Amino acid sequence: MATVTTPGDVLGQAPAAPAGGFHRSRRRRQTIFRTIVLLGFAAFFLLPLGAMVAYSFRGSVPGTHSLNAWTQIVDDKTLLGAIEITLELAAISAAVMLVLLVPTMIWVHLRLPWLTRVIEFLCLLPLTVPAIVLVVGLAPIYRQIRIYYSLSALMLFGIYVVLALPYAYRAIASGLESIDARTLSEAARSLGASWFRTMTRVIIPNLGQAILNATLLTVALVLGEFTIASLLLYVNLQTELYEIARSSVTAGVVFSTSALSLLFAFLLLLILSYVGSRRARTRGELR
Repeated sequence: MATVTTPGDVLGQAPAAPAGGFHRSRRRRQTIFRTIVLLGFAAFFLLPLGAMVAYSFRGSVPGTHSLNAWTQIVDDKTLLGAIEITLELAAISAAVMLVLLVPTMIWVHLRLPWLTRVIEFLCLLPLTVPAIVLVVGLAPIYRQIRIYYSLSALMLFGIYVVLALPYAYRAIASGLESIDARTLSEAARSLGASWFRTMTRVIIPNLGQAILNATLLTVALVLGEFTIASLLLYVNLQTELYEIARSSVTAGVVFSTSALSLLFAFLLLLILSYVGSRRARTRGELR
């Protein structure tokens, strides 16, 4: 029986390993690397939070546990009012941001592409202006408003829209770049759709994930903002938590308020992300 001689046998080399084995090994190494990175980030974020929560349950006597630090927060009616105002402020800021930014960016992208750089410059400009500078410029305006009108912290939505503008712009711009908006608009227009119908029924549904990302970024900014509200003497969630921590005589309240702020923001953003992704899956199944 004749034997087959390969070039590797002639040169004294071992046969080459199959390509499938190499790709499986590479995927396995990538999976291990991703797992290690994710575990590292999880430990970086969760361990300090877990330590704060554990310390907030310590009693006044060493070795004991108590819920006093948490019951003081639950019984605080002012804190509940601050949470309500902050949620309303986040909803108003996100709605105003989307109403102003989404139609403008779509129109510029489709009809006025030469204005793209100008819009990008204007939207990213707030990143170069510190929050304290914005407060110095806007404080006289809010002072005059307070003289004639007695308004709550909901008046801060204008500043928060400006602060969230760069992040929302980048999220929506990435969404526009990921779809062929011009082809979609030309197809809709050729079928007799108006510009308004093209935007609302064709372009915006394809920007669902980008709009959700812009909303989450705006809500996260509003939930964590402290400097502007404090300097303008308005009460929101962060300023109220700061007042509770400053006026409390026990260290457990300080840690419980900090943990409550982080958990509240995390859970709210998680709910918004889940609802948005579920609606996107439902819309895809209907199609």
